[in-house]
Amino acid sequence: MNAITPATFGQLPAVRITAADGAQAVVTLYGAHLVSWKGADGQERIFCSAKSALDGSRAIRGGVPVIFPQFNERGSGMRHGFARVSTWALGEHGADGDTSFAEFELAPNDLAPERAAAWPHDFRLRLRVTVGANKLAMALEVDNRGADAFAFSCALHTYHLVDSIGAVRIDGLQAGPLAIGDTLDEIFYGVKGQVTLHAGSRKVELDQDGFTDAVVWNPGAANAAAMPDLEDDEYQRFVCIEPACIEPVTLAGGAQWRGHYGVSSQMGSGPQDQTPAS
Repeated sequence: MNAITPATFGQLPAVRITAADGAQAVVTLYGAHLVSWKGADGQERIFCSAKSALDGSRAIRGGVPVIFPQFNERGSGMRHGFARVSTWALGEHGADGDTSFAEFELAPNDLAPERAAAWPHDFRLRLRVTVGANKLAMALEVDNRGADAFAFSCALHTYHLVDSIGAVRIDGLQAGPLAIGDTLDEIFYGVKGQVTLHAGSRKVELDQDGFTDAVVWNPGAANAAAMPDLEDDEYQRFVCIEPACIEPVTLAGGAQWRGHYGVSSQMGSGPQDQTPAS
């Protein structure tokens, strides 16, 4: 049956979204961070690091961090913005036909005072997560609730779980298939059409709308070894393909921006859960 139930992930309060066919996702209120997605076949499709902090002391390594209002260090604010390290509120949720969904919202009064002061705009973020069959949909909305325009960048920094990074090929971003070498961190501007991730027996079809760009990232062996929240060999088990708006979007007072990300995944046998939600 369709259900939205309380859960925990590590020490973090979370919400489990379950569709009628058994497909489910787990989203922590900290960061509105999707940390698990299983299709109706019961197989995990999202990577989370075994060394990630799960107590709210720092951003979660893995899952789908919400990047807003700054991408990486392209601005004067905190790296990748405050959305992924702020506590969101659960909004509307329920069933929509054969799928289940939950919405998460963030506004200025949800921010720590120093973060609100550093980005003094009246805004509302809404993230809608929908699951059913072997599909995941995420929609991010940005409302400018003030009179003056503001500019922002954003991304859904998705860590796709794979068997082996060496088997990964990505179609739809360049003239031919994109393979992952030892390290890759590349922005593809003006992405149009479907992007397809091939990883051994897995085929993942990605669609985006509103998001103009895509980023592909894997740290490689040397960088992974230097990261305190990633096991040395875990880089082999994920590739990040994230829909993004890298160049800032200027949003007029009273206006709304919306970006949609659809993921459809068919897969055979592969790795299962890392950190179970209760």
